Amino acid sequence: MVVVSVEIHVNGEQHRIEADLKTPLLYVLRNDLALNGPKYGCGLGECGACAILVDGRAVRSCTIPIAAVGKRHIVTLEGLARGDELHPVQRAFVEEAAAQCGYCLNGMIIATVALAARKPDANESDIRQALRHHLCRCGTHVEILAAVRRSLQNVRAEHLARAPDEEAGEQE
Repeated sequence: MVVVSVEIHVNGEQHRIEADLKTPLLYVLRNDLALNGPKYGCGLGECGACAILVDGRAVRSCTIPIAAVGKRHIVTLEGLARGDELHPVQRAFVEEAAAQCGYCLNGMIIATVALAARKPDANESDIRQALRHHLCRCGTHVEILAAVRRSLQNVRAEHLARAPDEEAGEQE
């Protein structure tokens, strides 16, 4: 094991970490940065509990070594909200009471944020495809699917509400 100093960009902030380059990113996020959104589920990238966004794509942080991150932008569950205002996807999961134990929600929310950014008009098939590798052992799939549908509505509504402000800014 060779410990080196690594700089990573997480939730809009630069962090310098001392770690072995083979250390899974999940361990650095949880142990060094105290970010507990990503969960340790299976350690094999199978369950989705450890999902994070890397440059906007949902990835499994338990299978990515810290060496593979480089200067990429990482966003965890904690980085989605704007101050006290929840991200539209987080808000939808609360509104739909999509949690039972809550262990899988990190991955479900991260996968939904990535889907909403990539395809805000996603249909039922797209939603199921985006969540297909995320496991919920409590069986709250019906509520989770409802939350994802509402999430997409929230994201579209927020985008439409911002559009006039953005156009006004461009005309000035």
